[in-house]
Amino acid sequence: MADMVATNGVANQATVAPVRIRRPIGSMLVVLVPYLWLLVFFLAPFLIVFKISLSTTAVAVPPYTPVFDLAGGIAGIVEGIKEFTIDNYVWLTEDALYTRAYLSSLWIAVVSTFLTLLVAYPVAYGMARAPKAWQPTLLMLVILPFWTSFLIRVYAWIGILKKEGLLNQLLLYVGVIDEPLTILNTNWAVYIGIVYSYLPFMVLPLYSSLERLDDTLLEAAADLGSPPSRAFWQITFPLSLPGVIAGCFLVFIPVTGEFVIPDLLGGSDTLMIGKTLWSEFFNNRDWPLASAVAVLLLFILVVPIVIFQNQEQRRAERER
Repeated sequence: MADMVATNGVANQATVAPVRIRRPIGSMLVVLVPYLWLLVFFLAPFLIVFKISLSTTAVAVPPYTPVFDLAGGIAGIVEGIKEFTIDNYVWLTEDALYTRAYLSSLWIAVVSTFLTLLVAYPVAYGMARAPKAWQPTLLMLVILPFWTSFLIRVYAWIGILKKEGLLNQLLLYVGVIDEPLTILNTNWAVYIGIVYSYLPFMVLPLYSSLERLDDTLLEAAADLGSPPSRAFWQITFPLSLPGVIAGCFLVFIPVTGEFVIPDLLGGSDTLMIGKTLWSEFFNNRDWPLASAVAVLLLFILVVPIVIFQNQEQRRAERER
């Protein structure tokens, strides 16, 4: 009898077909649309730029060769691929100008990101500790500069920082200085413009992390005799690190390739890769070399981010 029951159970298990879960079309579209967006507006332009970086300069329209003629069919495409060269990338390693431009851009981006963090953290901390009724208004004030054109805001800093500008007039009136300071067309003006322009990108993720902080942890630290400064460095700041990292990425990545701010507020000695790209594209008309500069810049920025994400994923898996 037991054998018959066991046999019937095995038979019933064998006849039960696996249930296939059908996902709604809407959920599939939600996943598919972002990938299509990245494919059309990121991957496709990147492949075009990468193809141009392997080309050679030509006095023609467009100013590079080879230009694929689809009418030639596969044979024409193969012949065009044979003309590709990596000379532009070799030139980037041999010319010290581009090395200095990369290093200068990275240094300015690191300093600007650090200064933005120093300014943004107290702002975000104050917003997170403000009464709940005030927080929407404070959040709107942080986002308010986005309602004005970025270019207009940068031009406004020219009127503030020049020798006869508002800042020098205020300092002279107060008596802090005896003669106008030279701030415009220096790296300090670039730092000021970057910190002002990218401050909301640092404040918003910091505010998001600090606003979710559990206040009972600070109360427990106070009950155990921990002073506020120690509780901040041992509890508040470590728990806000996700916001710090997100804000630093949001500021550092676009600042590295920034063009408008160093071009308008910086001087002739302000060397950044964005200005170098502009010069190669529009002044020298060397599209292949400029494309190689852009591809290398993207590689410099993407690789550390991918490595960091992999390390964070492994750390999260270990913590589980």
